[in-house]
Amino acid sequence: MEDIRYKGDSEFENIPSLKDKALRINLNKDIYGTFAEIGAGQETVRQFFRAGGASGTIAKTMSAYDKDFSDAIYGIEDDKRYVTEARLRKMLNHEVDLIEQRIVREKHPNKIFFAYANTVATIDFAKKYKGHGWVGIKYQVAPDREYNDIILHIRFKENDARLQQETLGKLGTNLIYGAFYKYNQPRKLLRYLYDHLDKDQLEIDTINFSGPIYENVDNRLMSLQLVKNGMTDAVMFAPDGNNVLPARVLYKKNILALRGSFRPVTKVNMDMFEKSYEMFIKENKVDKEKTQVIFEITLSNLRAEGEIDEQDFMDRARLLCSLGQTVLISNFQEFYRLVEYFSQYTKSRMGLAMGVNNLVDIFDEKYYRHLSGGILEAFGKLFYKDLRVYLYPMQNDDGSITNSENLKVHPRMKELYKFFKYNGKVVDIADFNSSNLSVFSRKVLKMIVNGDDGWENMLPEGVAKLIKEKSLFGCESEEVMHKN
Repeated sequence: MEDIRYKGDSEFENIPSLKDKALRINLNKDIYGTFAEIGAGQETVRQFFRAGGASGTIAKTMSAYDKDFSDAIYGIEDDKRYVTEARLRKMLNHEVDLIEQRIVREKHPNKIFFAYANTVATIDFAKKYKGHGWVGIKYQVAPDREYNDIILHIRFKENDARLQQETLGKLGTNLIYGAFYKYNQPRKLLRYLYDHLDKDQLEIDTINFSGPIYENVDNRLMSLQLVKNGMTDAVMFAPDGNNVLPARVLYKKNILALRGSFRPVTKVNMDMFEKSYEMFIKENKVDKEKTQVIFEITLSNLRAEGEIDEQDFMDRARLLCSLGQTVLISNFQEFYRLVEYFSQYTKSRMGLAMGVNNLVDIFDEKYYRHLSGGILEAFGKLFYKDLRVYLYPMQNDDGSITNSENLKVHPRMKELYKFFKYNGKVVDIADFNSSNLSVFSRKVLKMIVNGDDGWENMLPEGVAKLIKEKSLFGCESEEVMHKN
């Protein structure tokens, strides 16, 4: 692996070796803490022991592999599980409390304490489950300062437990080093987690920064960096706006997904959601109590002039969350990849709600040239699953309606489309609100930017008010307008 990190057009930076990172921590006479590692050996602390000078850094290292021992030390989880965020946080809090009790401040006034912990499950013997885990650090940056947390969830990609252990040790070393020496540059800290690692070895699909030094860090933007940097294919936000682990939200659920630019979210988006949801929960094999609705934005939909406009992303996510929706930001341009992603977590029935143009695009062969089986392979992955498409109609310039019965696909795709249509894989949303058919996000956005009147009526209740209050999408707030 190359030993340089690309930073810009002409600037390069040497990557410190793992030994150098561990040694720099060890030789800092003020950094002192505990390593608690469960599930993959003690691979992180091993890096620090091997580097030399570890006695200046390591107060204690432990690995409570036995479940009864672990419960006796950290308590019993309500769900009786061990590889969870809640377990990791208990480990971090417990170890920090112990070091505060046992290392007397009067005797060590300059010490800055930390607890590093991980709780992971590596690949099983049958190699059916690759393994995953939670990794985190709770630490100070000055003796009299409050503690800060960095918590992340990882998925292993390697097929060998020993390799996964080594990968975890490298990640842990990068995390501890970054926490102390890159905390004022969290984006760089995030990228540097992959020093001496490859994205084929490890996926980071959730990260949260908290504490006084991170009070200005927006964890949604940090999650966007995970997708942008290729560290994961998708990240998720709950209605409260916080990052959530996709596996926790999607596990064994019926999933109804809506893809769009939502720039901004309009009445037509919400009508599509409400009507498709009513149809979805009436389906066989759909349990309303176990149904999860996802509003998905692809990375390609976040790009503006070739780059991702992060403020624009924040505006869209904020509005969708304000409407009580769960938001997924993904790197899936093709729908079949989105369905495959959901299929990692559930075998239950799924639904996709979309407009006519989206469905016509699905039947465009150009999106599948990279697949050896072409469009047939993609359709096998898409429709072989227990999936149904709910189609929202389109109003044409002459006032006529295009739906699943009369939409036009390429002549070569006509019979293929008929096959899916006749097999009930594509159904029309019949009970739509016709007054919404003339509403388009692009039109609304243009009116907002130009300061035109009337766009408010095209948006769900409360959305226009939020856009004005927060000056979203280039909208000048009423205060600014009054001043001018």
